[in-house]
Parts: sequence; structure tokens; C-alpha cells
Amino acid sequence: MSPEILANVIRGDTVESIYRGHLIVIDGGGVVASLGDPGTVTFFRSSAKPFQAIPFIKSGAADSFGFTEREIAMACASHSGEAIHVELVKGMLAKIGLSESDLRCGVHSPFFEKENRRMLRAREVPSQLHNNCSGKHAAMLAYAKHIDADLSTYELPGHPVQRSILECVSEFTGIAADSIPVALDGCAAPIFAVPVAAMARSFLELIVSPETLDLRTREACLRIVSAMVKFPELIGGSERLDTLLMQAAPGRILSKVGADGVWLCAVLPCDTWPTGLAIALKVEDGDDMRGRPVIAADVLLQLGILKSSDLNEISPMPIKNRRGDQVGQVVSMVRLSPASP
Repeated sequence: MSPEILANVIRGDTVESIYRGHLIVIDGGGVVASLGDPGTVTFFRSSAKPFQAIPFIKSGAADSFGFTEREIAMACASHSGEAIHVELVKGMLAKIGLSESDLRCGVHSPFFEKENRRMLRAREVPSQLHNNCSGKHAAMLAYAKHIDADLSTYELPGHPVQRSILECVSEFTGIAADSIPVALDGCAAPIFAVPVAAMARSFLELIVSPETLDLRTREACLRIVSAMVKFPELIGGSERLDTLLMQAAPGRILSKVGADGVWLCAVLPCDTWPTGLAIALKVEDGDDMRGRPVIAADVLLQLGILKSSDLNEISPMPIKNRRGDQVGQVVSMVRLSPASP
């Protein structure tokens, strides 16, 4: 099976560029719709953050250090380095008696362009707190300290924290841990390659918490879902896709992007989808800025989660020239139809 065209970039009346990829939608009964090849193996990237946070909660570390629901949300976030995000991560580290220097995620400027420009004008230097993965790393440090493991190597693949995370990913994807390829993410923590369809399965199990999971794991899932849905502004930020989607469908979906064109979404059980719904997307060329948001918003529209008036500034996405004139648009080519038997 080959990737399918999921979005077109149209300038004037001519298709200028295309985005191909793989998409699958599943519910408790099986595959609802499928495009491209959902068996394609690719990296979870930051879409795996809820599963990287489960062992931290399940171990008792979150409660031991008094982490709030907002701080649990930060453990699952790909935040944009706004003041609210930086202060929350700083507070998480203070609760475990550590500081920014103990993080191993590296430094990058805030994703939120307004904050980035403010810092440049003020000649402020970004720190690891501004890294979009700093909340996840603070939670990993808390878990390491709770189990009395080495704090200076918490991000290495062989560390007990990372071995627990790999086992968690294995449990939710249904793939043996020793069959999951592991590499390093942009934040230096291990990340995992699994089929797109397995990613969808993991998100469905995250929201429905089947009884095949042990009680502590199910409780951790409930806490993570609650935190992410309740605080969408923490999961991304003022201009990030996860936050925009969850604010457009408040209390109904859980959205988590991953770098290089990955997007996972779970629709909480409702009248239309009583067993819940999970969506997994991989844009083949790794586009995060044009193809992914256009496709994601349109998929949710076609599934009845969003209305036609929701996020129409994202999908279709206008293309403007240097003067601000609209000269084209990025349009979704997704046409969801029932999967073949």
C-alpha cells in the first residue's frame, strides 16, 4: 500500500505542492476509516508523552511530590515556552528539590513567537525551561528520584525510568518491547517506532482503559486524560495545534502532536462514538505547519466533532504574499469512507 494524497497546496488554480501520508480512525469495534498504509512504522515522537507520563504517576511519584493536575498536564505537554509553562515547570522542579540545571533536554527558544520576540528585545537568554519537553523531563526526574535512581542519567535508554516507559509503550501498542526500534528524540530522551495503526490503538486504550490493564495503570490513564482535556492551554500554547483543537471541542477530545508530521487524537465516548474514537496521522514528508493542521481539522469536521465554522482559518489554510494578499490555500484532500472488510 502506498501513501495517499492528504492535502494540496494550491496557488491560484494550480496545485503547487502535495502532502502524502497515512491515516487511520478506529473505535472499539475496529477500523472506521483508513487511508494510505497504517502499517507504516514511524516514530511516535511527542505523541507518546502520555505514555511517558504513566509510569511516573503509576509509581506514586506524582503524589509523593504533591504534583497538581496542571503539573500532570505539563508532563504530557509540548508547550510553547510561554510564561505560564516556564513557571509551572520551574515549580515542578522545586517540588523535587532540583533546578533547571538538572534537566537534560537542551535549550531552544520559545515556540510562541510573541514571547520569543519579547525575550530578544529584553536580551533574555532562553533556558532548558523553554524547551517544549521540559515538563516531561521534570516528571522523569521526579520518577527517578522517587525510585532512588541516578538523576544524572535519567534520559538514557538503559535507565530504569526509560525501561519502564518502553514497557508502557509496549503494553499500549501491543508490540513486544524488544521489537520496538528505539532512537533519540530532539530532547535527547528515547523515542519509539511503531506502526501508525498501533499508535491509534494506544490512544483508544488511553481513553477507555480496558480491564486488561491493571488498576494503577487505569487510574493513571484517567488522571492524564482529565488533565490534558481540562488544561488544553498547557498541552500546547496560544498558537499550537493541540490547544486550538481541544479549545474548539472543549471536553470532548484529547489531541497530541508529534514532530515530523505525527498527530494523534482521541474522541471521548459520546452518543455518536459510544466506545470512543482514536485517530492517527503521519504526514509522509514530516510537515508540521501546513499539511498537518489542515488535515487534522478537516478529519474532525468529517467525523462530526467540529462544525464547519470551527477553525476555518486553519482548514483550508490561506496562503498570503508579502503584502498580505491571499494568493492560494492549503486544502484537505481527505475523504473518509468506511474501511474495506
